[in-house]
Amino acid sequence: MKYKKEVSAGGIVYKKEGQQLRWLITQHSQHKGWNFPKGLVEDEHKDEPMEEAALREVREEGGIKAKIVDKKPVESKYKYRFEDYLVDKTVYYFLMEYLDGDPKDHDWEVSEAKFVPEDEVLNTLTFNTDKEAFKKILERVDKTS
Repeated sequence: MKYKKEVSAGGIVYKKEGQQLRWLITQHSQHKGWNFPKGLVEDEHKDEPMEEAALREVREEGGIKAKIVDKKPVESKYKYRFEDYLVDKTVYYFLMEYLDGDPKDHDWEVSEAKFVPEDEVLNTLTFNTDKEAFKKILERVDKTS
């Protein structure tokens, strides 16, 4: 089996609705898993900064514009098989705040994108690595709000 490393960046995005925060989650159009918008760094161009890749992926997969509110990302690591490769994946999630747009404007990689309350995020996410990243982000929200 061949081996490769991938680095992705994405956003864990909140939207204030009154006193409540709602969080952006996306459903992948192929494997149907629920996660946060993310994608390969340098997917668009070489030397793409990680922050730009994260904002781009939120725009493409989440259909919205957001701003990074914490420059220190949460790191998530996992392995998966793709064709005859074992992929060692590292994802850097940035805490972001919603600015504008509609989650329905997502690209083809996502079958659904929506804002949901905190408890629904943990009940809906497919992968434990995303749940752990979300828990770490929640600790930062309390410090930044």
